[in-house]
Amino acid sequence: MKQALTALVCLLVMGGATAKQPNVLILYADDLGFGDLGCYYENSKIPTPNLNELAKESVRFTDGHSSSGICTPSRFAMLTGRHHWRDFHGIVNVFGDSVFKPERLTLPEMLKEKGYATATIGKWHLGWDWAAIRNKEVKTTAGQDGKRKEGQLGPEAFDWSKAIPNGPLAHGFDYYFGDTVINFPPYCWIENDKVVKAPDMLMDTKKWKPIKEGNWECRPGPMVSDWDPYENIPTTTKKGVEYIKAQAKTEEPFFLYFAYPSPHAPIIPNDEFDGKSKAGPYGDFVHETDHSIGQILKALKDSGQAENTIVIFSADNGPEHYAYARDARFNHWSAHPFRGLKRDIYEGGHHVPFMIKYPGVTKPGTVNEALVSQIDLMATLASVVGYELPAKNAAEDSHDLLPLLKGEVKSVRTSHVHNTFKDSYAIREGDWVLVEARSGLSSRKSKAWDKKHGYSEIESKEPKLFNLKKDIGQRNDVAAKHPGKVKSMRALLKKIRAQGHSAPRLAK
Repeated sequence: MKQALTALVCLLVMGGATAKQPNVLILYADDLGFGDLGCYYENSKIPTPNLNELAKESVRFTDGHSSSGICTPSRFAMLTGRHHWRDFHGIVNVFGDSVFKPERLTLPEMLKEKGYATATIGKWHLGWDWAAIRNKEVKTTAGQDGKRKEGQLGPEAFDWSKAIPNGPLAHGFDYYFGDTVINFPPYCWIENDKVVKAPDMLMDTKKWKPIKEGNWECRPGPMVSDWDPYENIPTTTKKGVEYIKAQAKTEEPFFLYFAYPSPHAPIIPNDEFDGKSKAGPYGDFVHETDHSIGQILKALKDSGQAENTIVIFSADNGPEHYAYARDARFNHWSAHPFRGLKRDIYEGGHHVPFMIKYPGVTKPGTVNEALVSQIDLMATLASVVGYELPAKNAAEDSHDLLPLLKGEVKSVRTSHVHNTFKDSYAIREGDWVLVEARSGLSSRKSKAWDKKHGYSEIESKEPKLFNLKKDIGQRNDVAAKHPGKVKSMRALLKKIRAQGHSAPRLAK
């Protein structure tokens, strides 16, 4: 009798009207390679125990993709369910405006309508209205202080006491904490829509501890005099843990989009992580990122929310060009087993780690080879929370992955369009990928790497065709052998671009 009552109570709690919708946590890495994680490449020289453990609890997709090979477009596409190239191609530059149009439905806006508390912590890189806080009477000239160039903005060019419009809070998030972009000014913390401490000088990398690999890659501009980029991950991790624990005390479900600055340059692992990998400072930086993820996931478990939280892990694009030198020195190819890096439309530029843990829905430890995209998160989560997506200005390219997560179907999408730069596209259809560009490479090239790995390429205007099932490394262009396939895939690419959508729900 007691067991029957206990079971009844459980059913009422899980199925009743008062049951919480599942929390949603997106953990998003920056410039991370498919071959960096042990759960994706057993010979990786980087220890990633927390992500390996998450993989054991998740469905791990081996054919997951971002929309672009660079930062801003991939983030936009994930948060809107729309291919970035329908609107723009490049990143938001220093003090750039928002990429979101006012009428565009975003993932946090959708979840807010279903009663979610929404927050984003870490890298934003989707723009703000910085012009609203500009002191327009302040002019800068070359040599004004012996450092700045013509037109360069210093701290006096902004009224830091004002709220900065058109940032995260304007597009569905209740809360933001971060530095917007680790290598862009202003170098300071921003909480919600105001700086925590006003910048008081121009960026000076000499005030920071030495860089550990590569270059700072930091654009000049206003900085808080005691700014320390090494504190980025520790500080944002602490904020993430605090947010998760605080949400456990509320009745509303939460959506937390936690966007890491790593392992994007500057490559700056903290001292306690030095030497923890066998792939140099970059590997140590990946390991520090994994350590932070472990703390975030522990906060979920300790606060009793792990079993009611959908956890999604992925990255915005492939690794930066420093991967060439890393492979030469440590014999670790971050994009293994792919060709290409960040910016490229070869697989290494956008074929990224992608894991989803949905307790009670996904089978732990599942490996799924279906083609999936970060763009699909919008329609998937709409299905999870029971939100009917409108026909206009919402998730035009998003496919609902929920049947796939439940194991009801073997695939949801059969095609995907890859793009980083204007007029340079690749399209995936089944096992085939067509590169409709002079080259699939846009990042720096390495003749030494090509020779080591057996690559050669003659650039041409003709499209290139690869069968990924037979040639995952994209070594053999078989376009000449399959002219019919080339023709049909070019037609499919043209159709998807012209019709303005690719989501099944919008098919006529």
